[in-house]
Amino acid sequence: MPVKTLNADEVRQTYPGYAWLDDDDLGVLDPWAGICYPERNVRAHVAEAVRLGAELFEHTTVTAVEPTGDGVLVRTPTATIAARQVVVATGAWLGALVPQLPLDPRRMPMFFFRARPGHERDYALDAFPAFTRALPDGTEVWGHGSAEDYGIKLGLLPDGENFAPTDADSLDRFIHAGDSAELCAAVARAFPGVDPTPEKATPCMVNNTPDEQFVIGRPHGTDRVVVAGGDSAHGFKHAAGVGELVAQLVVGEEPFLDAGFVDPRRFAPA
Repeated sequence: MPVKTLNADEVRQTYPGYAWLDDDDLGVLDPWAGICYPERNVRAHVAEAVRLGAELFEHTTVTAVEPTGDGVLVRTPTATIAARQVVVATGAWLGALVPQLPLDPRRMPMFFFRARPGHERDYALDAFPAFTRALPDGTEVWGHGSAEDYGIKLGLLPDGENFAPTDADSLDRFIHAGDSAELCAAVARAFPGVDPTPEKATPCMVNNTPDEQFVIGRPHGTDRVVVAGGDSAHGFKHAAGVGELVAQLVVGEEPFLDAGFVDPRRFAPA
């Protein structure tokens, strides 16, 4: 189905949960868009990999990835694994294992909200689908509606004052009063049918590159390592495409598209 453009009245009528729209605002709707459940997806992918012959090492911390002349050594507290090639896709830990990448891991609290009484239907998932929205004051809010097992998920893009640089191994896992102040103010302005006090919060991390594009490919200094990360919190929703590109790079196939815009070597060597 083609992407649709909606004027302000059409957005109000179709999705009444989106309040505070100016008359010249536009909405862009992708009928194929949606959400996925990361835990279910990860379990399904791991199960299929094992079925196809992959060996799984659960609860094993990788402490170093060391290219050698003819391969790579992957070090863990209990064993060292030798391989011809290694794919490193470790999220906020990517820069620690591949330090030549210019990555900026940041702490990003996630918040879930509830609709005010009488507005529950407006903020159910089918009536309040996944979105990114620019408010008139420049604040950018993203989120999606609620379902049986989670509330309304809302957040800000990870460039505000609450998204502090962090070390992945020493992430502050407490939630502080100031973490939600900017977001709650935006929710109160933009979505009056939502109670602006979060009902649930949990710490998370994002990992940014200087140009906020992914790093997928072989970094400077080695042809034995392929990295996938630097996704600025957008990685999981692109997992299928990223996985296909990584597989093509590993087996030496020509990628289906020009991947220069995500090539790690676009950055000068650290």
